[in-house]
Amino acid sequence: MPAPSKRSPDSVSDVVRWGAFSCVVVPCVLIMSGGSVGAAAGAAAGLAAVTCASRALLRQSERTAARVRVREVGRHRDRSGRMGPGAHGSGRHCDRRTPVN
Repeated sequence: MPAPSKRSPDSVSDVVRWGAFSCVVVPCVLIMSGGSVGAAAGAAAGLAAVTCASRALLRQSERTAARVRVREVGRHRDRSGRMGPGAHGSGRHCDRRTPVN
């Protein structure tokens, strides 16, 4: 998927715009190609339902990713990329002496 445009940094909005566009164009094409108005209306309703469901799922995914990023901010990483208590040198030492730097 291409990167979002500078005009619209929100990729979810781009997906919803394209979905709304298809909800208008597909029924018009169906009618022009000889399909019935009922079939075109059904296709429009189906596309609208898929667009709404996709928007809801994408927004939920964005919220979950934002929560994960917030949790990750407080954690420390060591040089090898490990996270957690071992990353900044804390924890138990087996020989019960202070580590020497």
